[in-house]
Amino acid sequence: MIRKRFTWIQRSVFSLCLLTFLLIFTSLSYSQKVLSIHIEGAINPSSAEYIHNAIEESQKMQAACLIIHLNTPGGLLESTRKIVGDIFQSTVPVVVYVSPEGSRAASAGVFITMAANISAMAMGTNIGAAHPVTMQGNVDSIMNMKMTNDAVAFIRTIAEKRGKNVDWAEEAVRNSVSITEQEALEKNVIDLVAIDDIDLLRLLDGREVKLSSGTVVLHTKNAKVVQNDMGFFAKILDKMSDPNIAYLLIMLGFYGILFELFSPGAIFPGIVGVISLVLGFYAMSMLPVNYAGIALILFGIVLFLLEIKITSHGILTIGGIISVLMGSMILFRSSPLENIASLSWTVIISTTAVTALFFLFVVGIGLKALKAKPVSGASALIGKTAQTISALDPDGLVKIMGETWKATAVADNIQKDEKVIIKSVQGFTLFVDLLKEDTI
Repeated sequence: MIRKRFTWIQRSVFSLCLLTFLLIFTSLSYSQKVLSIHIEGAINPSSAEYIHNAIEESQKMQAACLIIHLNTPGGLLESTRKIVGDIFQSTVPVVVYVSPEGSRAASAGVFITMAANISAMAMGTNIGAAHPVTMQGNVDSIMNMKMTNDAVAFIRTIAEKRGKNVDWAEEAVRNSVSITEQEALEKNVIDLVAIDDIDLLRLLDGREVKLSSGTVVLHTKNAKVVQNDMGFFAKILDKMSDPNIAYLLIMLGFYGILFELFSPGAIFPGIVGVISLVLGFYAMSMLPVNYAGIALILFGIVLFLLEIKITSHGILTIGGIISVLMGSMILFRSSPLENIASLSWTVIISTTAVTALFFLFVVGIGLKALKAKPVSGASALIGKTAQTISALDPDGLVKIMGETWKATAVADNIQKDEKVIIKSVQGFTLFVDLLKEDTI
């Protein structure tokens, strides 16, 4: 009897422990969190900082993993290196998911996708390198070879670390090959193909991931997805990394400051100019800027200024247009491994035309107005004729345009009812001289 009771107690304790374990396991599986971010557009310092902060946030919240939804034409290689380094050092599994349908992971996107602990692609997506077609000309062949070999070594290191297809990775850099999601799965370029986020979480569940801190098993089937959107200011900085925006900010800065110099006291153009110039240079600090292009743009503006003061019969204007045009064309350095947006011809031509018109018409009219004689106020009376209404001995009164003024003869005394010419004005006193018969 005692033995049966003991056996019953054992079974009860075992059942209670099993139930507790199941409750804890279920609770843990439902309490798991997955951090999700989206990268759209070119890879630049702003997106690199966004990913860096997301990795830190996922580590703080002890997320099951970080999912990076990627859709990029490429970007800056230096920013890509920072992103890859952060992924390698992450203590939370990083999943790069090329999505949604129609997205791509080109150029820099190839490095980032293959660097992930788990790489995935949605249906109807592609991955591969893409050399940019820029209007700044080709890169020197020796420099091209150096950069290509450096990038090849980088992508091979990533592929070997993640156990991916090393040969295809090298071909993606050297020959810009591009493949679909199914081909990428077959060639061991990615780990899986998922229809959507729900399908991705289902496929990730139970997978083992090797981290620097050890091996972890993902429990994502019922995990809560936490969205981590890019902040407002981060979005602004991301947009400013577009070369067209950076270029327009620089030109607007020049316009504002020059307008303030020609119209002291306007204040608003000066404030807008300084802010635009600072933001423009900040944006250019994130881009591969060719300082010879900036020098040519500045030289072109100087030529426009000289045209206003020096009669060159249009030679300085033509030189200024050519200088601004050439500077705009070579403003950003091209690279066969970095795919960033180039300055569009529409932006270059329209900005050059506006710059030429700005200096030839707006500033030119302003300077002419400064040189013109006053048409109002006391200074406008100089050179006009008046009539004495009392003798000037040497002081007296004169009448001009229906008004009576105090007047002082600058030479001989003048009789009443004589016509006089105003030589100068001091305060409310006119200094006059007798108008001679041959004076026109």
